[in-house]
Amino acid sequence: MGAPTLEHLARLGYGARGAVYCLVGGLAVLAAIGSGGQTGGSTDALTSLLTQPFGRIWLAAIATGLLSFALWRLVESATDADRHGTSAKGLAVRAAHAISGVINAGLAVSAFNLALGRRGSSGGDQSAQDWTAWLLSQPFGQWLTGLIGLILVCVGLGFLKKGWSGGVVKHLVLPSHAQRWAVSVGRLGFAARGVVFALIGGFLVLAAVQSRSSQVKGLGEALAFIRTQPFGWVLLAVTAAGLFAFGVFSFVQARYRHIDAPDLADGKAALKNAAASLPKV
Repeated sequence: MGAPTLEHLARLGYGARGAVYCLVGGLAVLAAIGSGGQTGGSTDALTSLLTQPFGRIWLAAIATGLLSFALWRLVESATDADRHGTSAKGLAVRAAHAISGVINAGLAVSAFNLALGRRGSSGGDQSAQDWTAWLLSQPFGQWLTGLIGLILVCVGLGFLKKGWSGGVVKHLVLPSHAQRWAVSVGRLGFAARGVVFALIGGFLVLAAVQSRSSQVKGLGEALAFIRTQPFGWVLLAVTAAGLFAFGVFSFVQARYRHIDAPDLADGKAALKNAAASLPKV
């Protein structure tokens, strides 16, 4: 299994991520305009598929795609497939992609469990509060929690900047007829992700300052918080539409992204070296 296979896995992964964001955004839009729906996180959105025809099959397909995306993110980070380099910024981007790989692997496991009829005991928001409570109880836990929150705020601001500047098609090879609408969809999508990430990070910082894990909000609670603001239904509708747009943009990435996949043997070696360089616990 070589570079072409890894490329196919990456494209499958981008498509699965697109499906998740379309579900989250679409359900939140319906909630904003009072037509049903929900302001839930990724796991809640995937759970909604259980009531649809062939829902378990869809869940299994999305889970497979998310697992493929997790693998690609880890290989991409370890091998620097996107040529981010070893500068501070480049290493930060690669680290973020590795974290994305771990998160998507966890979401893939949740989706597989749902497809097999095994529902978890808590949603994504409760899970975020649980791990924050554990982290706060550790030495320097408040500082670590606050640092993670600040990193998420910076990531959110980075997404907002990317949406504002329009530099969302850097790694895409787009046909001329798709250039204009893809840029607009991508800018809206990254801006919405920026808002959500900044909110989630801000609540983590607040949890660190107050040493209270109950202050933590995941994606679902962040969307619910937006809804409680003045003209909240409008703000929620715009943000949710942006998340849906990011889902659509992920489908564009699945089709048109330039993917310089390394040979799988090189990827395995890079992952082993990266794991070996981690501090021993």
